Amino acid sequence: MSDRVVLAYSGGLDTSVAISWIAKETGSEVVAVAIDLGQGGEDMNVVRQRALDCGAVEAIVVDARDEFADQYCLPTIQANAMYMGQYPLVSAISRPLIVKHLVEAAKFHNATTVSHGCTGKGNDQVRFEVGIGALAPDLEVIAPVRDYAWTREKAIAFAEQNNLPINVTKKSPFSIDQNVWGRAVETGFLEDLWNAPTKDVYDYTADPTVNFEAPDEVIITFDKGVPVAIDGRQVTVLQAIEEMNTRAGRQGVGRLDMVEDRLVGIKSREIYEAPGAIALITAHQALENVTIERELGRYKRQVEQRWGELAYDGLWFSPLKRALDAFVQDTQQHVTGDIRMVLHGGSAVVNGRRSEQSLYDFNLATYDEGDTFDQSLAKGFVQIHGLSSKVAARRDLNQK
Repeated sequence: MSDRVVLAYSGGLDTSVAISWIAKETGSEVVAVAIDLGQGGEDMNVVRQRALDCGAVEAIVVDARDEFADQYCLPTIQANAMYMGQYPLVSAISRPLIVKHLVEAAKFHNATTVSHGCTGKGNDQVRFEVGIGALAPDLEVIAPVRDYAWTREKAIAFAEQNNLPINVTKKSPFSIDQNVWGRAVETGFLEDLWNAPTKDVYDYTADPTVNFEAPDEVIITFDKGVPVAIDGRQVTVLQAIEEMNTRAGRQGVGRLDMVEDRLVGIKSREIYEAPGAIALITAHQALENVTIERELGRYKRQVEQRWGELAYDGLWFSPLKRALDAFVQDTQQHVTGDIRMVLHGGSAVVNGRRSEQSLYDFNLATYDEGDTFDQSLAKGFVQIHGLSSKVAARRDLNQK
């Protein structure tokens, strides 16, 4: 049997052309692996058949929607992970799951090499190759688009010369990546930072200023940091994401327009739609504020930033990421209760919280009758708390 190359297959132009190109250039058989992450679009059976028609000896479709939700989206919710304080890692958290299945397929098919369709300017090449190196350090990697400077024009010409069954008559001005966690859009006229996104950029969200519907009030129930019910109906994590995508998306929640710092050192303008992600993270943060002790919460917020950076930078399988996962998981033991929020006009606003694990004590917080907080203790506390600053200020004043 010939050597085999396992290719991360999206069904698009670049990876379709890569099947035939790899076979011709290396003499290897190509096994295409397509992953269903809830991205919608083409039927996955159509995608599989296209891979076979382009020359793959085998084409595998993996329904990983629940796996993605449970093992990748849920940890992101529990870490409240937002890269640069905004981006809920739509593409970043999908790559380690794809890598996992590529490595499994390579082992099953006795392949020595895996391949992806990433360019040399993006983060995904790092996420794929660092992830592969962490799970299967002996595997080789081929990256035709990056290593052989493919352009769209070259790919189309190769497809035509080799009679590949690829429809390239319609060209989108954007580069789009999407899954159930959200949608990422870049390139085209968006590369001019002064250009505002047009309505055709968006697909997961409605314009919050048009068809201004009545507010949608929703109650999300968590059990130890896991969303388990919406408005009292039991849901899986995947169902929670899908329902909030629909309901928050209808209200225009989750639109992001940001210039982010790529790992490769350049800044990139990105448009994201993540209605379910933003709604669920907002609700989860609100419940943590009620149920997590102050010092633990302060430290967790530092961990959340680092966790998000590790995921963004392709270090999902790193020792530090695993250690932070353990910390985050431990913090979730009391994050149980209900959050009520209003979805409207592009915003998800929390307006109610209840939990049997709550650390909020009405009698300590109230200024009315029943106040149990001994205010007489505060004077000494304030004096001791500010003592070091006071001593330093006295020294500084004496030196003037």
